[in-house]
Amino acid sequence: MTTKEQNDTLTRTGPGTPMGDLFRRYWIPALISEELGAPDCPPIRVRLLSERLIAFRDTEGKVGLMDEFCAHRGVSLWFGRNEESGLRCPYHGWKYDVTGQCVEVPSEPAESGYCGKIKLKSYPCVERGGVIWTYMGPPEHQPPLPEFEWNLVPDANRFVSKRLQESNYLQAMEGGIDSSHVSFLHSGELHTDPLHKGTKGAKYQKDTKPHFEVVESDGGLLIGVRRNAEPGFHYWRISQWIMPWYTMIPPYGDNALNGHAFVPIDDENCWVWSMTHKPAEPLKESEIHSMKNGEGMYAELIPGTYRPVANMENDYLIDRTLQKTGRYYSGVKGIGMQDASLQEGMGPIQDRTRENLVSTDNAIIMARHRLLKASRNLEKGVAPPALDPATHYVRSASVQLPAGASFKEDAKECLVARVGTSHVSPLSV
Repeated sequence: MTTKEQNDTLTRTGPGTPMGDLFRRYWIPALISEELGAPDCPPIRVRLLSERLIAFRDTEGKVGLMDEFCAHRGVSLWFGRNEESGLRCPYHGWKYDVTGQCVEVPSEPAESGYCGKIKLKSYPCVERGGVIWTYMGPPEHQPPLPEFEWNLVPDANRFVSKRLQESNYLQAMEGGIDSSHVSFLHSGELHTDPLHKGTKGAKYQKDTKPHFEVVESDGGLLIGVRRNAEPGFHYWRISQWIMPWYTMIPPYGDNALNGHAFVPIDDENCWVWSMTHKPAEPLKESEIHSMKNGEGMYAELIPGTYRPVANMENDYLIDRTLQKTGRYYSGVKGIGMQDASLQEGMGPIQDRTRENLVSTDNAIIMARHRLLKASRNLEKGVAPPALDPATHYVRSASVQLPAGASFKEDAKECLVARVGTSHVSPLSV
């Protein structure tokens, strides 16, 4: 059982908390690049790990991420003028560059050097894979950039989006590594969803008594879930959990590879990032169309926002008639929103002291233990796992193996990421 103290440690990620300190040692997906369009575009409010920040793209195209509030009188720089290589506060004209350095205080003589003494807290940013990444930890411990496969393929091979989830990151992430719920929550759509239909894997998900095998990997956890398949064979869904919050979803047949990142906004909200890619070919127009329209693990978004159309205020547009017929097992449309509805329904922060866990929850138990161990080790000066990009060169897989085979050994070639090489193999189903 998870104690209250453990639950508090796992779910609190603000400045100075054990988990907050741990997460700040990783590069964090902060924004989709297109959110900051052309140079000198309007600034954007950003909230990460309970910090209120402002992001802007300057005249040269460089991205800045810094404290939201002007050092003079605390005005939000969201109201600022993005002009001439800096963000100017509209109240008294103080101006800041992308590093947070104040470069002009109009009321003070330039020769006084006063503005050189003023600097807002800021974080370095790098654009990669259609994402603006930031590092919020100690500069001397800044790790190499993340090298997940979706980050490295050509733009045409990748689709990235995000949605707001009104819950703590942990209950969202734990849903991402829980393979047993697919046989129930998502069962109504496995034969119609664009990422599942027409595959044998959708049929095998009917086995509601999966067998879990979970082992530690260099980057996190390797999660093998075995279901009955054809006589003499087992169907394995093999997921990757990479610290601190990434999941890689096993593909069906030759469909694209998918993954998530569950990034805390604050203790009661998170960003659910969704990433889809093909290692060796562009995504089809039909695939991109379905993702942009909120099908499968993606969500239809309120225009101009990243909040889903189906949300807690409208009860996720639940249809009790369709729930009874089984078309949507929970009555909620879409795999992504089916997950979100139940995870948000737990409350902003789930009380894990009331759980009754079973064998199919082993991946969740081990992920919690690994996070807690990493935070304790960090307090002792031990660097966290999964900072080495080598731990990112992995894939998830769906395979059919002879009964008695070891998923870790007999499917290991399917679990290695090789950019430019298709993930489809004779074992794939």
